Amino acid sequence: MSTTSSLASKRIESLLDESSFVEIGALVTARATDFNLKQTETPSDGVVTGYGVINGNLVYVYSQDASVLNGSVGEMHAKKITHLYDLAMKTGAPVIGLIDSAGLRLQEATDALNAFGEIYFKQTVASGVIPQITAIFGSCGGGLALIPTLTDFTFMEASKAKLFVNSPNALDGNNISKCDSSTAEFQSKESGIVDVVAEETVIYEKIRELVSMLPCNNEDDASYEECTDDLNRVCADLENCVGDTSIALSTIADNNVFFEVKENYAKDMVTGLIKLNGMTVGCVANRTEVYSASGELETKFDAVLSAQGCEKAADFVTFCDAFGIPVLSLTNVKGYEATVCSEKKIAKAVAKLTYAFANSTVPKVNVIIGKAIGSAYVAMNSKAIGADITIAWPDAEIGSMEAGLAAKIMYDGQGAEVIKEKAAEYAALQTSAAGAAKRGYVDQIIEAADTRKYVIGAFEMLFTKREDRPSKKHGTV
Repeated sequence: MSTTSSLASKRIESLLDESSFVEIGALVTARATDFNLKQTETPSDGVVTGYGVINGNLVYVYSQDASVLNGSVGEMHAKKITHLYDLAMKTGAPVIGLIDSAGLRLQEATDALNAFGEIYFKQTVASGVIPQITAIFGSCGGGLALIPTLTDFTFMEASKAKLFVNSPNALDGNNISKCDSSTAEFQSKESGIVDVVAEETVIYEKIRELVSMLPCNNEDDASYEECTDDLNRVCADLENCVGDTSIALSTIADNNVFFEVKENYAKDMVTGLIKLNGMTVGCVANRTEVYSASGELETKFDAVLSAQGCEKAADFVTFCDAFGIPVLSLTNVKGYEATVCSEKKIAKAVAKLTYAFANSTVPKVNVIIGKAIGSAYVAMNSKAIGADITIAWPDAEIGSMEAGLAAKIMYDGQGAEVIKEKAAEYAALQTSAAGAAKRGYVDQIIEAADTRKYVIGAFEMLFTKREDRPSKKHGTV
């Protein structure tokens, strides 16, 4: 058990299984003596570190103590965190950071600056090896803001937490009353840094849920549990969820549990984790509608790829691939967002998404639930870029162009009746799921209600998948 009773320690105890926390480095204090630090008590040097378990899973945790020099990061503070990373890497267990800090400790100057760099380095080495999670409960500004963005998942307390590189008042033409860019709302909706925004007690619950879904490390295949749901469960209303695929993923998941990440950012793309037959699966899905918890339609989108949505999905697929988590995609897309602002980024963003899917070697299943048109479809986990199994619903449209537009181009000037007739012919031959299946681009055409059992079957078949790629240090996209 911890030898202190600070808020930092209480946060750890609230997160971990009861009485499981073992503190490391409780007697460490600051070594620096400049600017009256010699006369200042620095118990644990402002950060409580140690290990414990979440639902029986080993985790390493550090929690910054804002009552000690405002939780600022100095030499010994950083050494405790980097030591925790060393232990986590040796044992293959996640690291969870609970952030509440004024940032760099000015009294320690270059020692503190070097301390930041040492933490960044450990995080970088650990990336893709062990899961890294941060939760921000107080201030996280300046160079400290890099710590949550170097981790895999970031949680932020809804009202008190602040995350920023430059404070709102330091931004040209801005002040905090005009736009508080440090809030959880801004950082989750606008920057896309934050995965989950919630009250503090809910954050602990959500982190525990997430840890229980993740493997302990990149060589662990223990992110499985016994499935208590019916593997052949029919999802009767699934075809009504084409618009809001967050609901669709919840519907097909074991016990209807879907852990959505970056829910508030780029809502036209859904990302998150579900269990299928007890196995963790990463999900990426296009979305054209957003419904509230009460069933009210809140927002509508066109069935297109946006730059933000592609980047969000690409990052998530890359995470899943690093940790051996299979990927399921639900595809409903007919093109690209067409605005001047989008045009600045869209090509690079779609390339990043294409690369993420094509580069990943985990089992990949694509379910075409609506439109699958043009190169936007190719980027959405198509068979051409490596999907192992492609499934389509009966009414799916798959082709190079929507039938009506194709007919207008091919039979320009030949009248409305001719164009209508040729559009129907083109739809039957060139954009139907059956037409794509005849060419081998679709493996199965299934009723929407049977999606759960067919996807489970596909992943069961792919469980032992191995795929070699050319030897290289890393790609450059």
